[in-house]
Formats: sequence, C-alpha cells, structure tokens
Amino acid sequence: MAFFSSLSFFLLFSSFLSHAAGWVGVNYGRIADDLPSPDDVVKLLKTHGIDRIKLFDTESTVLTALSNSNISVVVSLPNEYLSSAASDPSFTDNWVQSNISHFYPSTKIDAIAVGNEVFVDPNNTTNFLVPAMKNVYASLQKFNLHTNIKVSTPLAFSALASSYPTSSGSFKPDLIEPVMKPMLDLIRQSQSHLMVNAYPFFAYIGNADKISIDYALFRENAGVIDSGNGLKYSNLLEAQVDAVFAALSAIKFEDIPVVVTETGWPSKGDENEIGASIENAAAYNGNLVKRVLTGSGTPLRPKEPLNAYLFALFNENKKQGPTSERNYGLFYPNEEKVYEIPLTSADVEGGVGSTPAVNGSKVIKNGQTWCVANGKVAPEKLQAGLDYACGEGGADCSSIQPGATCYNPNSLEAHASYAFNSYYQKMKRAVGTCDFGGAAYVVTQPPQYGQCEFPTEY
Repeated sequence: MAFFSSLSFFLLFSSFLSHAAGWVGVNYGRIADDLPSPDDVVKLLKTHGIDRIKLFDTESTVLTALSNSNISVVVSLPNEYLSSAASDPSFTDNWVQSNISHFYPSTKIDAIAVGNEVFVDPNNTTNFLVPAMKNVYASLQKFNLHTNIKVSTPLAFSALASSYPTSSGSFKPDLIEPVMKPMLDLIRQSQSHLMVNAYPFFAYIGNADKISIDYALFRENAGVIDSGNGLKYSNLLEAQVDAVFAALSAIKFEDIPVVVTETGWPSKGDENEIGASIENAAAYNGNLVKRVLTGSGTPLRPKEPLNAYLFALFNENKKQGPTSERNYGLFYPNEEKVYEIPLTSADVEGGVGSTPAVNGSKVIKNGQTWCVANGKVAPEKLQAGLDYACGEGGADCSSIQPGATCYNPNSLEAHASYAFNSYYQKMKRAVGTCDFGGAAYVVTQPPQYGQCEFPTEY
C-alpha cells in the first residue's frame, strides 16, 4: 500500500442494486515471485466475475492479457516517473501513446492514477504531482482520450490533518494551496474524481483501546455520533470517507466525488498488529461489500454511491514491511481463496455471509459463533477481561479451575478465551459482548485449545 455464515464466492459486478448503491473492484498488485501468469489471472477474474481492477503500473503483458476481457482497468504512472512527467510534455505524450492508446479501447482503461500516495513518498515527489497530472491530461487530449479516461491520484488518508470528529476533516495546511487546490481544479475541470486510500485497520491497531472492533468491521454496534454535525456513524470506513468530504468542503470543493482506491484488512500480521486475522479479514471485506452493494451513500453524502477497490487480489510475498503487508490477498498465489465473501448482488440478496476457508472448505457451522481472546494484546488487558468475565460478568469459569476439564492448556490466552466465550454465550451473543476493550473477537469456527470443548450456549 504505498498504503460470518456460509456462502459462495466472489463475483464482482457493475450493476447497481439501487440508484445509490456502489460498485466494488480489486487491486491487482504483483510484488511477488509466485503469482499466476497475467493470462491465468484474467481467467481467474472472469471465472469469478470480477470486472473492475486497479493496477500499479502499465505492464504490457497484463494490459495485453486484459484485452477484450470487458474488465474495467485503472492503470498507474509510478512515482519514479513523476519528475519526467512534470518537466517534459513529450514524456507524457510518449507514455500515453505507448501505455494507453496502444491498448485502448480493446483494453478497457477507465482512469490513470498519476503516482500513488505521493505525499508520503520518501523520495519527496510532491512538487511534481500537479504538473505531471496536467501533462498527462494534456496528452490524453492530444489523443482524444480525455473524455473517456479520467486522471486522478490516490491520496493516503494521512493527507488529512484532522479526521475526528468526522465533521472536522481537513487537509494538512501545507498541502492546500500548493497542491490540493490546483489538483482539485484539474479534477473538477476534467470531471474526474478524487482517489483516496482508507484503511480502518490502521486506525484500529493504533487505537484498539478506543475503537470497537465491531465498528471497524461493519458489524452491529452502538455507533458513533459526530459531535460537530450530529450525524451517526455505524462503521469507521464511512467516517473516514466523510472526513475527506468535510475536508473538500472546507476548501470549497464539495462537488468533487470520491472513490476509495484501496481498502482492506490483512488475514495475518505481526504480534503488535492487533486484529490481523483471517476471521476479521473475511468480516471486514465481506461486510464492506454488502454495505456498498445494498446501501446508500455515506451519512454526509447519502445520495452519492460509495465505490471501493479492495486490496488486494493476491498475497504478495515480496512486499516489504510488517507481515500484514504480505497478507491482504483475497486469493493465495495458487488461486485458492483465502476466505469466502459475498461480492455479487445475488450473494447479498440471498443472505450470504463471510467466513474463512480452510483448505478450500467452509468451516462455519449453522451460523454459530464463538468469542476468543486476542493473544496479541497486553497480558494485563487479557487478565482484566478474564477477571471481569469470571467475576462481575457472571460467566461460568468452573471448567478452567485447577483440575477441571479446561484447565489445560494452562495459559492466560486459553483461559481468557474460555471465560470470554462463556460470557458471550451467556449474553446470547449480543453485539458488543465479545470485545473486552479490544481483547477479544468473534470467530466462526470452534476454538482449539487442547481437548477443551467451547460451549455454544450458556
């Protein structure tokens, strides 16, 4: 990123369920040495009905493979080309001719992302962004492609100076005059949209003691009331998107539409990456898709569709950084699904949910859910939750006493999981009863701690 229930799987769509319902696409990154060939990837996309993708370059083999596939494509001009694109119009003329017009329209290129999260690029390319975008747009005009192919740039969410409360959303002051306003003028002139990369996962792991996991994962929760405008938010992504809208309004660009060009949740992470799990990844992406396909716009822009590209198509084994960076994929490189989520209107209308996949098999049982401890939080937090569940919470913790059936394995995580689940089942699995300040989360397969069997009712 320079950034629970049974079901069928994956078909992306382009049709609307209602006038305000949105669409979903997928980012196709290739920082890996074990991915299928572009031709095989296109077959995979078509097999699963995925008809919108975003690329991070203009690799010719990929664009050739996509020819006549009817898959809509966003291509990218990488950050390392921004300096040349900004200073030399002939560079963008040649780039557009070689990488866009050479493939269009047989390859259905919808937009060009000029750079990616440029404001956080360690190579300090911010000053090149707007001139590069203007030259790319001028080159599209020369080839008479500007009415069909949009020009934008994906912003990291950190471009905002403020995002909470949502109504206080504002861009960083040092970006507004030199970059944001001229960039948004171009986007307005070309009738394009602003691209934004938004990851509730990052906000959650940095504030797990303050942000409910249910709020982050689009699950039922009490919601958050914006103290500035009184609007109620039921999930973190919409709050983030509306913070961008608020920032746009603050500088008089309230007419600019927004597309979420990256969002997702990792299925695996390092010890400090709280919440990175296959269950949570399935929940976030599955619930996001249901929200996008069936919902209206955001609370601040209810009549405008919420459109988003999931990150990412594959796990990418050569990505640098924490473990999570290599585990955002919807598919493993062998084309097996990491988890199953609904991505078609038929799936959503049929009540299909989200669940992990283990060796290709579904593991959910009759809609049952359990509550388990988050082993990545501090031991003190687990102990506090365990003490509450077995004390004031009234959970049945007799089975984890010395000599009892679930005493072994004798670990804090195992005992906390049993206590948390006992409390969760006692509370009839009500929303918010499996949280314990971020120390617990819901799973859709029976927990495995030795021979101990976790009950599904109190």
